[in-house]
Amino acid sequence: MTHLSKLGSFTLLCIASLTIMVGALVAPGLISISTALGINEYAVWLVTFPALGAVLFAPIAGKSIDKFGAYRSLIIGLILYGALGFAVYWLQGPWFVLSNRILLGGITAVVMASSTVLISQWYVGHERLNMIAKQGMAIELGGVLFLFLGGKLASLYWAYPLSLYLVAWLFLLMLLLFVPRKHPTLTAETQINSTQPQQGLALKHVYLFATLAMVVFFTAIVQLPNSMAQQGFNEALVGNVLAFISLVAVVAAHFMPKVARYMSTSYLLAIAFFAYVIAHFVFANANGLSIFFVGSVFAGVGFGFSIPLLNHMTVEKSAANVRGKNLSYFTMAVFGGQFITSFVEFIPGGAAASFYACMLLAGIVSVVLILMQHNDNKVICSQ
Repeated sequence: MTHLSKLGSFTLLCIASLTIMVGALVAPGLISISTALGINEYAVWLVTFPALGAVLFAPIAGKSIDKFGAYRSLIIGLILYGALGFAVYWLQGPWFVLSNRILLGGITAVVMASSTVLISQWYVGHERLNMIAKQGMAIELGGVLFLFLGGKLASLYWAYPLSLYLVAWLFLLMLLLFVPRKHPTLTAETQINSTQPQQGLALKHVYLFATLAMVVFFTAIVQLPNSMAQQGFNEALVGNVLAFISLVAVVAAHFMPKVARYMSTSYLLAIAFFAYVIAHFVFANANGLSIFFVGSVFAGVGFGFSIPLLNHMTVEKSAANVRGKNLSYFTMAVFGGQFITSFVEFIPGGAAASFYACMLLAGIVSVVLILMQHNDNKVICSQ
């Protein structure tokens, strides 16, 4: 099988970094940006509405990818991503600005799903798992990088962060230069394996656990600033903790394929959700900066062991002709989980109550995963 060049692989990982950038980019300068755009009463929606757009448009994105091909869809997606992201500079008022953010989220669903389809076309087996793990690392590194750059640029002028959306056009040029349009043809054996029924989680379970993983993970991201502010920590320290979570997630995603060699996917996911249990328990009881960093380690492990693995499972359980559609549903699940966290602040009892609620949810999911694997083992033994 022909391999993609290192520059081609690097290009697909760069494109993956656009996923978390879509909402996070404006977060550091949220107050000044929302005021300049005339939507200061709906400031948080600048961050969360792209996730809503991804949920709403993901099914359309998936059908487009399967019909027109991942490469062509990615080209169109990158063009529109840069254009829509930067165009908000000329818009004013909630209706126009938030409509733009929803459309941008829809385009992000196209970019995320089509780039993953391209990875699935160039890599198979454990190489594919390694590449998708790297994709998860790139997403988190993108969050660290673009949050940092967004904050620096926002301190100079409110609109400067918006120019970073145009990096999608640079990635488009890299795509055209380094990723061939014609991908390798899958062998007959590979095609058969990709369509055969497999043991383990069904796709509907993969989508469900992806949604729950993002709800639990993003609750920490949403609530940590409030919890830390109540203890007197400034925004810089909050940013350091959030960036540390992303860095740990990168390391965990790197080691995830190696761990996956020694246990089933259900057990590995159970470990990921148990890591979330520990993280939220620590966050709920943290009374010092060092304790917040301890919780951050487990939160990063939870993300690095869950989302890349679930992404890979979606690919492995999808026949080639419906892979775009299924990956778009996975995108919907991921962004749906992010959007649900918009309502976490309404849980009575403040940040601590939210942490305990997510701890309980993650614990239940972990037990369910262990029981599901136990039942699968019994079925296999009885055959």
